[in-house]
Amino acid sequence: MDRVQIQEQVRDERLALADFLEGLSEHEWRRPSLCAGWTVHEVLAHLTLSNRDTVRSVLVDVIRARGNWDRANADAARRQAVRYTPTELIALLRAGADCHRRSPGAGALDPLVDIIVHGQDIARPLGRDYRPPAERVVAPLDYALGSMFYGAKKRLRGKRLIATDARWSHGDGPEEVRAPVVDLLLIATGREVSTGVQA
Repeated sequence: MDRVQIQEQVRDERLALADFLEGLSEHEWRRPSLCAGWTVHEVLAHLTLSNRDTVRSVLVDVIRARGNWDRANADAARRQAVRYTPTELIALLRAGADCHRRSPGAGALDPLVDIIVHGQDIARPLGRDYRPPAERVVAPLDYALGSMFYGAKKRLRGKRLIATDARWSHGDGPEEVRAPVVDLLLIATGREVSTGVQA
């Protein structure tokens, strides 16, 4: 997949997620997401930050968090969630749908991994069905499995992943994990997936 195709798919996913989020209630915005310690509102806030991240802003956030990257991300998302209502954040997500800026150090496919995974981080704890097309998830899944950032190689050593909704498999370990491709992406990025997975 070339860079233009990736950017088109990122845009489509951002707009699809914005449409999905329009229907959330006030109570649902306060619900915990699959991101430990983050509400649904804060995950959306995080998704609007990537379009404004610069090397300087990221460095400032990391310094504030005393070098802890995860805490820097969480703190920035919480500040953004305090600053903007969910309705305003949805508008920001739409306005930045075509923005191609990436966080410092991110690869071309990281924004697509980010929007797909965080869409699930939001939808699943709410019990709402929201899934991207399976064919759109294959390239991000391959990328996540090979990226040192996500730690999938160590976590999935000895396992063979088999998609149940696409012609895709990975690994040659004795333990098989069969699931829809988006569930496999969640597993590859360190999420706990309990439904629809056969191991």
